[in-house]
Amino acid sequence: MRDSGHRLTPQRELVLAAVEKLRHATPDQVYAEVREHSESINLSTVYRTLELLDELGLIRHAHLSDRAPTYHSATGHEHAHLICRNCRTVVSVSRERAAEALDPLAREHGFTPDYGHLTVFGLCSKCREA
Repeated sequence: MRDSGHRLTPQRELVLAAVEKLRHATPDQVYAEVREHSESINLSTVYRTLELLDELGLIRHAHLSDRAPTYHSATGHEHAHLICRNCRTVVSVSRERAAEALDPLAREHGFTPDYGHLTVFGLCSKCREA
């Protein structure tokens, strides 16, 4: 963070720690987590901090619903998401497995996928059978 000219403030540390702890979290979930440690932080600070951390590559976001983005740590493995539209189950798929499925199509179109933002919506096996 310092290399990019930004200070590592206590609020930024709290937000980053919350994202890492929660693994996949919306801004509201991050806010609820950081409020347990600091009542002085407000929701707009959380949103601005999430955007900055995302810009700096310390966290990533994906759209796991039609609402707010979901943030996760960039230090873990890069992965895509499979989301059940019915029960909202989230399955993380490794970059390698997603690439096996998508790379032939990407090559055909001269495209480079951003697997960390890839989200596929559908029905899980349990909901499909119901």
